[in-house]
Amino acid sequence: MPILSNLKSTVFLLFLALSCCKGQQKQEINTPIGEIITPLPEIKVAANRTEVYLPMLQGKKVGIVANPTSVIFHDKGYTHLVDSLVSLGVDVKKVFAPEHGFRGTADAGEHVKDGVDAKTGVPIISLYGKNRKPSKQQLDELDVMVFDIQDVGVRFYTFIATLQLVMEACAELGTPIMVLDRPNPNGQYVDGPTMMKEHASYLGLQPIPLVYGMTMGEYAQMLNGEGWLENGSKADLTVVQLENYTHASKYHLPIRPSPNLPNDVSITLYPSLGLFEGTNVNAGRGTEFQFQRYGASFMDSTQYEFSYVPEPNFGSKTPKEEGKTCYGKDLSQSPRMNEMTLRWVIDAYKNTLDKSKFFLTSGFTKHAGTTLLQQQIEAGLSEDEIKATWQDDLENFKKIREKYLIYE
Repeated sequence: MPILSNLKSTVFLLFLALSCCKGQQKQEINTPIGEIITPLPEIKVAANRTEVYLPMLQGKKVGIVANPTSVIFHDKGYTHLVDSLVSLGVDVKKVFAPEHGFRGTADAGEHVKDGVDAKTGVPIISLYGKNRKPSKQQLDELDVMVFDIQDVGVRFYTFIATLQLVMEACAELGTPIMVLDRPNPNGQYVDGPTMMKEHASYLGLQPIPLVYGMTMGEYAQMLNGEGWLENGSKADLTVVQLENYTHASKYHLPIRPSPNLPNDVSITLYPSLGLFEGTNVNAGRGTEFQFQRYGASFMDSTQYEFSYVPEPNFGSKTPKEEGKTCYGKDLSQSPRMNEMTLRWVIDAYKNTLDKSKFFLTSGFTKHAGTTLLQQQIEAGLSEDEIKATWQDDLENFKKIREKYLIYE
């Protein structure tokens, strides 16, 4: 039966098309701390542009890569994309779940299990664990794959790695892939060290800067256009674009994109404080201020007025420095950043009493994408001196990036 053949589906589709812009960011499950970034209601996420992509799904067997941010906004808040499409009669065969899971309950790094979604009855296939790339068997019955995940524009945020592996799997089988685009809250700048190929990992598969200033749709075009998919293959890619978005747009995320990014402040600080994931310093996990503070018990308490004690909580079952008093800095009142900064990592290293306790070298290299950054910090280089060594790579990347930008 065609998906628009009954009155119920037609009325529901009409409602979505008419109301998708109105109040699309009204419902908030997190309250920003520090600078409150005013939502721009005129920005329409691609998922709301049902009139564009629903005809392309009609009569097709559909797979969807989704997480809790994969929503359609409306006057009463939002509805998950999978729930919406199922209610419309779209034949959703499988949901593919990235890090943190389909409904978003798993810790960072925790394996996500296969299962069945209790709400829709749709099978869920994990893409975080042993199976990070959809297999031929998992894709065989699908006519099209839909990818809709909110990104934060940082190379070691694993969703762009998921995007690449899904595109590779689709390219191998000739399965079309549709990316429903969303704003990048850190999309207004490009900064940080560029990953070196020999340090490729799930925290960075391609030689791009730590902050790359692109939406998922733009980055998907780069993966295709630069021949970065396995064996130089190209996916049959469609990007459903945002409306009224530019890279300068301030965009408040009404849904936390992962358990430990609870608000706008954590998201703007994540490119800088995320480097602490490759150290023994706690970056707020085990508190309600994830990626808005940093500290450790082995840092010099005489240099800091601020301290806190990490304890297990939602999103962090075993935080670093659990139960210990951490001395460090509170950054929860920080304004929106237009660069990533090393000053806090340099500060923490400088004030670590036993320097051998600071770096988790393998992890830090994966996050930085290079061995050089740790060496530079250990050698006592200033932030300006270190950043000067990035500039040639950043300029080269910006020239490549320019070819694939959809938005100003």
